[in-house]
Amino acid sequence: MEFKRKKLRNGMCVIYERRELPLVALSITNPFGAVYEDSEVKGIAHFIEHLVFTGTKTRTHEDISREIEKKGGILNAFTAQDVTSFWFKLPSEHVFSGLDIITDIINNPVFAKEKFEKEKKVVIEEIKMYHDMPQKHVFDLLEANLYKKPFGEGIAGSAKTVGALKRDFVMDYFKRVYTGKGYIVTIVGNVDFEKVCSYLEEKFKPIDRVLKLPNIEKWNKHSVEKRPGIDQAQFVLGFHAPMFIDKEYYDLAVLDAYLAKGMSSKLFLEIREKRGLAYTVKGSLATEKNYSYYSIYVGTTKEAVPEVKELILQGFRDVEKMTEEDLQEAKEMLVGLRKISSEESSDVMNELMYYEIISKAEDYYEYEKKIREVSLAGVKKIALNGLKNYSTAAIVPK
Repeated sequence: MEFKRKKLRNGMCVIYERRELPLVALSITNPFGAVYEDSEVKGIAHFIEHLVFTGTKTRTHEDISREIEKKGGILNAFTAQDVTSFWFKLPSEHVFSGLDIITDIINNPVFAKEKFEKEKKVVIEEIKMYHDMPQKHVFDLLEANLYKKPFGEGIAGSAKTVGALKRDFVMDYFKRVYTGKGYIVTIVGNVDFEKVCSYLEEKFKPIDRVLKLPNIEKWNKHSVEKRPGIDQAQFVLGFHAPMFIDKEYYDLAVLDAYLAKGMSSKLFLEIREKRGLAYTVKGSLATEKNYSYYSIYVGTTKEAVPEVKELILQGFRDVEKMTEEDLQEAKEMLVGLRKISSEESSDVMNELMYYEIISKAEDYYEYEKKIREVSLAGVKKIALNGLKNYSTAAIVPK
């Protein structure tokens, strides 16, 4: 495996993993996301991500998508708490076609008034869509029960906050946060690394900016939302987790593998196979630079929610019975899953980006080593800590 990094004269950082296949996955990531927003503008980062695709000074929306798709490629973007990332996957010979598109939409969007108002409606419909998906919206409720406003208000914002945004305000906001300062470029594939670096140095002229990080306040709350028209209850239990750079983060990853990852996990066997209380039982660890939490989700009946909650808590208590053999199986599972996921170049592209944002990209390749170093005592300790302060959220039939 060949890995390179280069800090460009304009301040951009370029991360590269070379692969022999004639493909490339490439992202340009702005280290700005929803975590930097106040309540009054909650959702603006996600809205800007949408708006840049509506047209530039020289390209229409149709031009932007056509130039990638007609070459057999994929073009997309996402907004997270700490970043907004724009990426493509293409045959390697078209890498500069992809770069031309991403560079143009980041540097030259016009936010045409008609497109602005139309895209506002699109985003509001997206917000409604996720709200109307209880199995997704319950995680928004959990975040609100783990973090105070503005962090706990969700990445997409609300129909009220997005609906109130004005074109001139958003354009000014965009110019203040899309300056090129600190951009991270992540490449996985087969390209001429130096030519890509030269291109990026020519196209991006970064301007200094100051991002104010609002105070992220933690708390623990519990909520139940009653909804008409649904048949299944959605339940999720979560707690604040160690940060990515902490040793305990890997203890928790192993705990998740043992407790709630896959059909052989302890809680899946207890809740679904033994008692038939759910179809899905799944753990997840959500972590970026400025936050981290762990959660276990179960879809069940309204009547079974209290029992499911107690079974999850008992599962944490029973980690005390975990053996060295269990520990090794959990480690092997995580190491194997990482190797399988590394086959997909766009997944590795995103992983390298997040590692760079949080610590440094090279740490991605230390994952197996850090998992192997996890001790049984460490896993048992993190399980007990999870029992001390936790939050729950449920959406149940009315």
